[in-house]
Amino acid sequence: MGMSIAYGPADADEALRTLDRAAELGITFLDTADAYGRGANEELIGDWLRDRGRRADVFLATKFGLRHDAASGRVGDVDTSPEYVPVACDASLRRLGVEHIDLYYAHRRDPGTPIEDTVGAMAELVAAGKVGHLGLSEVSPATLRAAHAVHPISAVQLEYSLFTRGVVEGEMLATCRELGVSVVAYSPLGRGMLAGALASREELTEHDNRRRWPRFSADNIERNLALVREVRAIAAEIGITPAQAALGWLLAQGDDILPIPGTKRVPYIEENAEAVRLSLTAEQADWLRAAVPGTSVAGERYPEQAMRRLGH
Repeated sequence: MGMSIAYGPADADEALRTLDRAAELGITFLDTADAYGRGANEELIGDWLRDRGRRADVFLATKFGLRHDAASGRVGDVDTSPEYVPVACDASLRRLGVEHIDLYYAHRRDPGTPIEDTVGAMAELVAAGKVGHLGLSEVSPATLRAAHAVHPISAVQLEYSLFTRGVVEGEMLATCRELGVSVVAYSPLGRGMLAGALASREELTEHDNRRRWPRFSADNIERNLALVREVRAIAAEIGITPAQAALGWLLAQGDDILPIPGTKRVPYIEENAEAVRLSLTAEQADWLRAAVPGTSVAGERYPEQAMRRLGH
């Protein structure tokens, strides 16, 4: 996502260099969505796959369901109607320049559309050979169970990090493990804050969406940066970077937890990739968990309108 929107101006050349370096490092899981830049991110990935001849080397995931308001350009309604499912998929296939999507998610769920209807339409994409596996994002355990009864759900994408644990831990993770569903952890670095490089709100440019997000507000950011300093101290004691500590902690939660840091620059992809080679001890993982008590993070993870789209 960050290669096209949200975290300052897009830099297509740097994005392509980062994708090249990711491939060199053995990173094979690429996650995009039709909502990222109104299709621009899928087109970027599609250009890279075609120009580098990399389609056979990657596991490609994309999402549908967040439609943009024509007037404002912002994400408006959620549409997971069965009629929209094949339309959205065909549009993604065109932008990506591929014939098959390995993992296709409903990005959010419209509570007015029965999940059984949505997944039934998605299952038809599997039968048609357009999609390999089905996923959901930011749904409730009950919705996951209902969906899984229609067609196996392979993955649920949820925000999960040292900063955001309650979304996953508890009933949701227990349900995923009972059903054999992987958890794809997005924003594993707390939208960059856990990487330890951000020192103040003033460093965020006017084009950076984080200025609108509660955890980066003037009222909350100092409290959250204090928690990051605790993580940084533990990382230094272990001999790794804060980003590697945050990713290593997630990897230590189980083989069914797959972090997807939204990297858009070469040095960061190299730093993050090192986390795969880490093996935190149980004691080190406990230190990191204790450094960020669940109730100590200030602010919701999204603005109010976006929060209303979650957990259905």
